[in-house]
Amino acid sequence: LDKVYILAGIIPLKSARAAHFMAEEVAGVYIPPEIVKRMDDAGDDKVAQQETGVAIALEIIEKLKNTAGINGMHVMAVHWEEIVPRLIDESGVPRPVIKDMAELKVPVV
Repeated sequence: LDKVYILAGIIPLKSARAAHFMAEEVAGVYIPPEIVKRMDDAGDDKVAQQETGVAIALEIIEKLKNTAGINGMHVMAVHWEEIVPRLIDESGVPRPVIKDMAELKVPVV
């Protein structure tokens, strides 16, 4: 794990419909049935579905924060970019601080 940097991808679910679509139609994406059920259980209320999606994303972020080998997270908020600051704030994930661009060990253009 010290030779690779793993960046975990997180897709906050905005609706039960999105959960079903991703679980059933998007190749390479696995959404556990219990997550889809939680989204369904939020009912027909759009805000309730969004809040359930936020809660699930925050739970996943919390688990990943303490997972060995995870070096960062990529929040992929498809058509819901405005939720990213809230997830960062509420999760307590620190923003990276780079004191010297040389620390990146990659060319900067």
